[in-house]
Amino acid sequence: MSASYTWDIFCTLDGFGSYDENGDWGGYWGKGGPEFIGRRVALYRDDVRMVLGGNTYRQFLEVLGPSVEEAKFDDQVNLRMLTLPTTVVSSTLESPLRWKNATVEAGDAVDVVARLKHESELPLRSVGSVAMNNALMAAGLVDLVQVTIFPVISGRTGADPIFAKAADFDLTLVEARTLDNHTQELIYHPTLHA
Repeated sequence: MSASYTWDIFCTLDGFGSYDENGDWGGYWGKGGPEFIGRRVALYRDDVRMVLGGNTYRQFLEVLGPSVEEAKFDDQVNLRMLTLPTTVVSSTLESPLRWKNATVEAGDAVDVVARLKHESELPLRSVGSVAMNNALMAAGLVDLVQVTIFPVISGRTGADPIFAKAADFDLTLVEARTLDNHTQELIYHPTLHA
């Protein structure tokens, strides 16, 4: 049986994954309400195997900290992420990684994730890791794209456009919800557009 792979991504309405140094939005663009946080806690309640690219792992290590004991945030979502088994796909990082449940896999992400989909007893979930996940979508390895759209347009300060270098995809809507009366969570099954 093949483990499912979900790419979990946050963005603005205009498709940016973050903001540049001139942005003053704050975490979740200042829109992370109680329903959003509750949904995130529920998503990570069950065991999953995280799959991260090397750059995303480095960013998470800097922002979250190296362990639950040394966490920089005291919220259930980030603390949970620090405890999940995590595979980091990177040709520049070396073992051992600072997260105790994280291992590094060198090589092409397509090959690594194809193998993980066959070997993992847990569903696979990736947060961020834009370049890696765009490549995995093009290879047909992403089963679901979970896009959380925060109600902001960051045209002036937007950075890291999520789908700027992606292939063309048809999307089938699997699930949709509104959180805190303003944030949209859309879950799609992607199919490469022929």
